[in-house]
Amino acid sequence: MVAMVDTATSDHIRDIISFVEASPTSYHAAAELARRLDGAGFQKLEETESWSSVEGRCYVVRDGAVIAWVTPEKVTDKVGVRIVGSHTDSPSFKLKPNATVTNQGWQQVGMEVYGGGLLNSWLDRDLGLSGRLVTKDGQVRLVRTGPILRISQLAPHLDSTVSDDLTLDRQRHLMPILSVGRPDLDVEDLLCEEAGIKRSDLAFHDVFAHLTQSPAVIGPYGEFLASQRMDNLSSVHSSVAAFVDVTPAYDVALMACFDHEEVGSSTRSGACGPFLEDVLVRIADGLGMTGAAYRAMIARSSCVSSDAGHGVHPNYVEKFDPANHPLLNEGPLLKINANQRYATDGVGGALWKRACATAGVPTQEFVSNNSVPCGSTIGPLTATRLGMLTVDVGVPLMSMHSTRELAGVKDLEYITAALAAYWQGA
Repeated sequence: MVAMVDTATSDHIRDIISFVEASPTSYHAAAELARRLDGAGFQKLEETESWSSVEGRCYVVRDGAVIAWVTPEKVTDKVGVRIVGSHTDSPSFKLKPNATVTNQGWQQVGMEVYGGGLLNSWLDRDLGLSGRLVTKDGQVRLVRTGPILRISQLAPHLDSTVSDDLTLDRQRHLMPILSVGRPDLDVEDLLCEEAGIKRSDLAFHDVFAHLTQSPAVIGPYGEFLASQRMDNLSSVHSSVAAFVDVTPAYDVALMACFDHEEVGSSTRSGACGPFLEDVLVRIADGLGMTGAAYRAMIARSSCVSSDAGHGVHPNYVEKFDPANHPLLNEGPLLKINANQRYATDGVGGALWKRACATAGVPTQEFVSNNSVPCGSTIGPLTATRLGMLTVDVGVPLMSMHSTRELAGVKDLEYITAALAAYWQGA
């Protein structure tokens, strides 16, 4: 049976597949966002320079993070900012310095675990390396290889317990195989060759493992997207897909795609850092709103923190709240937590439901089972740092933090429409 997908959904899903394939790391995602914003007529501004104007359609890049904004045609003294925040990174493995070692004739690569991934999902996969190389003169080159690595499992014949009780030592069991019988091989040589630079010019790198398998629409009716990095490229893509066509009515529309959420966000390009506040201050300065006027602008502003959440799993229903467990393809979820692991409150929840109603799309509530720990997002970080109204939303996923997550194709359409409605003033 061939998967049956309606034309409108197919166009959107093909675009998110293209976005995911172009974005194996946060640095590639930032470059792809910049490419799309350039194509939509946005002006790139440099943080190191004075901004002669902040009006119109502008963006700025800081490492693996991007902030873009559109000002309304007429800016009044009652202007606020409508922010959609997401993150460009996902759990992975980061290449160590001096990474290549030879062990029993095998060439292997030393890597650190990045974030809280579902580690077993990386086993027996065709993996590549991607990220950025920095040369001695400060140039930055993006790099991406094809499938050159594999983390192989031990056969059950050699350990009968692995099928029932898989325990992975992060140092010993998760070291990828690169080659065999090539003791002079060095992975950094391969990366430099791929990037077109001399090895002697390489100063440092930020390089990660990535899954080389392409995303796929699956299900008898094409109802699911199986893909790497749905947490959180599902939100990054839906944001930029809506944002490039936004014409804000009265508030500044702003898209903030941060890096390093999976490791706590406490970096210069993460949500705990000053990036967003730096940009907001410069926008306000450019609009003539300084001091108390800037504070009033922030008080009139709001933020939708868009980050993928959990869809109910039919094999593990006891892990979910009986009444608040989202189902794939039934709409984006509204995340709620009494202990403020999510930033949603009554006012923010009403704001999100109004945006969904305006867009004509359904929404669902997600509340954790009291016996299961609740994760968090950039939402509480943004609310705390800036003091603005914030609401946490996202599409429901199955297998979050796996190398191959599962999303509903309708939800990816729904959330794009809802974000557009929010930016337009719903």
